[in-house]
Amino acid sequence: MNKNGPVILIEDDADDQFLFEQVFRKLNYPNHVRYFPDGQEALDYLLSTAELPFLILSDINMPRLNGIELREKLHRDAALQLKCIPYLFFSTAASQEMVINAYSLSVQGFFVKQNSLDELEKSIYFIMEYWKRCAAPNNF
Repeated sequence: MNKNGPVILIEDDADDQFLFEQVFRKLNYPNHVRYFPDGQEALDYLLSTAELPFLILSDINMPRLNGIELREKLHRDAALQLKCIPYLFFSTAASQEMVINAYSLSVQGFFVKQNSLDELEKSIYFIMEYWKRCAAPNNF
């Protein structure tokens, strides 16, 4: 985990992307935010870049490669595992089955998208602050 690396935000909904963009701009973290409209584009980037991302925020329901499928691929890739990238879901699709399925893939968090910009801001703030304070094996 690179605490100064980019935040990878995987979201196919333009309105939700806009809300995330507003929140990150307001919170003013130094981390660049890279947006991807689906899991496949994010996977292609992660497999081809030498850049070490800070964390991944992913929707679940997306075209081509959904968030669960992406997490499965990342979880099975030894090289990507060594990057120690925290993977968190932000989704409106929140059923008990979906949450159990997500945590069975060792995700580090599952957040339900809120309709309020203030609530989204609080969630992003707490996520960023928590992970900025965490130690990771590749931080030593």
